[in-house]
This record gives sequence, structure tokens and C-alpha cells, in this order.
Amino acid sequence: MNQFQESGFVGLSMALALVISGTFTLYVILLVIAYLRAKPQSAGDGRDFSWHFLIPCRDEESVIDGTLRYLREHYPDVHLWVIDDDSDDHTAAIVDALAKRSSYVHLVQRRRPDARTGKSHALNAAYQALDEWLPADMDRGCVVVAVFDADARPSTNVLDVCAGPSLFGDPEVGAVQIEVRMLNRNIHEPLPDGTRLQNWFGRTLVRLQDIEFRAAISAIQISRRITKSVCMGGNGQFSRMSSLDELAGHEREPWRGSLLEDFELGLHIMLAGYRTGYATEAWVDQEALYSLPRFMTQRTRWCQGTMQCMRYLSKAWRSQHLSNFGVVEISYYLIQPWLWLVGTVIYPLPVLIFLNNLVLYPEPTVAFLGTGGAAEFTLYLVFGISQFAVWGYLYHRRCEPSLGRLRCIGWGVAYAVMIYLFYVVAWRAFGRLLIGRVGWAKTRRNNEALILGQPVAKEA
Repeated sequence: MNQFQESGFVGLSMALALVISGTFTLYVILLVIAYLRAKPQSAGDGRDFSWHFLIPCRDEESVIDGTLRYLREHYPDVHLWVIDDDSDDHTAAIVDALAKRSSYVHLVQRRRPDARTGKSHALNAAYQALDEWLPADMDRGCVVVAVFDADARPSTNVLDVCAGPSLFGDPEVGAVQIEVRMLNRNIHEPLPDGTRLQNWFGRTLVRLQDIEFRAAISAIQISRRITKSVCMGGNGQFSRMSSLDELAGHEREPWRGSLLEDFELGLHIMLAGYRTGYATEAWVDQEALYSLPRFMTQRTRWCQGTMQCMRYLSKAWRSQHLSNFGVVEISYYLIQPWLWLVGTVIYPLPVLIFLNNLVLYPEPTVAFLGTGGAAEFTLYLVFGISQFAVWGYLYHRRCEPSLGRLRCIGWGVAYAVMIYLFYVVAWRAFGRLLIGRVGWAKTRRNNEALILGQPVAKEA
């Protein structure tokens, strides 16, 4: 291949990358419009429902006591079902002590070899315990089951918000997801024994996770209200007991075993004919990760779970309960990890070919830049960064107006860099699928691993 053909190939590969980036940019524009035009939803009366919080735990002694005390203080009439997945620490003892003092705290204990087989199995154990505990004449359509992480801090208005007329106040709604925020987003020195660089990196990573959930993911969920395809998240997901009953079947297992059990459950609820809702008026605070290795472990698990859920794509396409736009949106979500795999080849290709040509054929390559190549490269970079960086500005506008605009825009650019880490995550998840590793990795809490680079997870 001569230098002219290679220069043409640079232009062709760059044009292909621009088309893909341009299509995604259009998608982002539609998300931004939905995000900015979203109107508040009316609240209802939480007393119209019976509420039960499921809290799966594995070695959570560092946080579970504080979480249960917070929930008992702010939700005195809510039953708390803590699933101890055969913890090696004092999690079960802490919960048992509180359960002996309150009839609203319940300990569901699992033991190996039946324990540590996945989060879905832990949640199914709690569902079965709740099913047996509920009175036989209970209206299960008025029973709402929520799933919270062991460090969760839901906002104090969450019951009234979820009981609103557009959420569980509508009998056709089977599940609701609330907004997720990062509890430690304002901590300036997350690593007291770390260096200045480690602390800067740690607090920046936390802020990027807050931008991701409160801006980008929130915008996606708001747009899903229109397509009627709101997905559930692991923390702050609420389900009507009657919808869980419909999924549970004779096995009494509404959760099906994917590493992305939250999305999987929400999809099955939609396939069963229920609608799903999303609320930004209430939220749950959770702890963001300071450590990049632990962050990558967490996201690899999520990505692998999405790949596992690809098996439901045909069911979504055949469903009579999903709208056409909903099917398209769910399909895009399910194929996204596979697009990341393809993107690791397509996106760097123009740059690699250009650098190769610059070394081998410097004169025609420089000429290529002067005849439009430079403009193409500029567009390539602008598309690649701006479609993610915009969330920094929107975060300032909708979430944290007290923070400086330029600082938030800078975080937006950093968020664009973080997004490109997901291409690495996709390959890690794909590799785990190939070798058959499907265990539930428990990511350590920040106070369990204060120094960057410590061991990142305990895996079943």
C-alpha cells in the first residue's frame, strides 16, 4: 500500500469514527433536552403502603450499624431485612443485637455452601423470608420492597415521593428507581494518610462518580420515562411485592442470578407488563470509591452483568408490553459493552495510522493535514470529548450551582477521560466471561482500604 492509499485510509477511518461519534452526540443532545425540560413529580402519602427495605451484606461491620440506626431514626415504621451472606466479620452479631431490641429489624442469615453464591440469591432469601412473614390476607399490591446497599442513606422524603400519583400511586407501576448521589462528594481529604496527589485523585474520582449518577445517568433515566424503559439500579430500587410475586414463580425467586441483578429485575418487571418510574425528588446517598483499582473492579462486574443480560434481547424485541422506542433504548444499553470492544479498534485507528504515515511518509502526511485533515482531526477530538464533558456544565447548572462553573467544566473534561476507561473495563469483563468467572466480587469500603493500591476485592 503506497502513501496516498494510506492517507486515504486515514481519512476513511476518521470519517467512520466521526459518523459513530456524531450519532452518539445526537443521542447526548436528546438526553440533555430531556434532562433540562424535566418537571418535578407530585408526592403522595407514604402511609398508603407497607414498606420493607432489603439490605444484602457481606462483611459490612464497618457501616451496617450506622446505616440501621439512620434508617430506624428516619423510617420508624419501615421493616428492615438484613441479609447476612455468611460474613467473616461481626455483621451478623451487630444486626442480631439491634433485631433483639426492635421488631422492625430482621436478620436473614445464609450459610455456606448455600451462601456467597451471588447477590440475587441473597435477595431471593430475603424475599422468601418476607413472603412467609406477611399476613395471608395482606394486599400485596400495597407492599413495596426496596433494595439498599449497606452504606445507604436515603433522603427523608423517599416514601412520600415513591407513593406519588405517577409512581406507586399508579397501580400499573411495578418498580421505581430513585436518584443516586455520592455521600462523600464534599470530603476534601479522603485519604488522611495519603499524599497530596492521592487525595487530589481520590476526591476527583468521587466527584466524577457524582457527576456520572446525578447528571449523565439521571438524564438517561429521565429520557426513559418517555420511552417507558426506566431501568433499576442496585441502590435505591423499589418494587411492588405483587410484581415480584409474578416473577418469582414456583421457585419463589424473582431475581434471576445475573451480576447486574438490578437491571435484570427491572427488565423482567417491564416484560411482565408493569411500568417503571424514576424520581429525582428523592435520592439515596452512597459512598463513592477513592481507589481506581477498586473502581475498575466494580465497573468490570457491572459491565459483565450487562453482557450476561444480552440473552434477554430477543425477549425484549418480542414483547408486546414495550414501546418501539423502549425496545430500541434497551437494545442500545445491552449492546453498549460490545460497542466499547469495537470502539477500542475504531477510535484509535485514525491516530495510529496517522502517526505511522507521519514517520514513513512525512511530506504527503503533512500535506493531508493542510487539505482538510487537520479539520477532521479537530472535529474528531471535539466530538470525542465534548459529548461527555457537557455533563460537567449540566452538573453545575442542575445539581451543584454553588460550585464554580469553570471547575465543573474541568470535571466534565475529566469525566470524558474516565469514560474512556470503560473500554478497558469492557475487555476485562469479556475476558471474565470467556474463562467462566461469574462470582460476586465484594468491593471493599473506603475505610477498609485507605491506601491506593491495596487489595481491591473479596470474590466468591
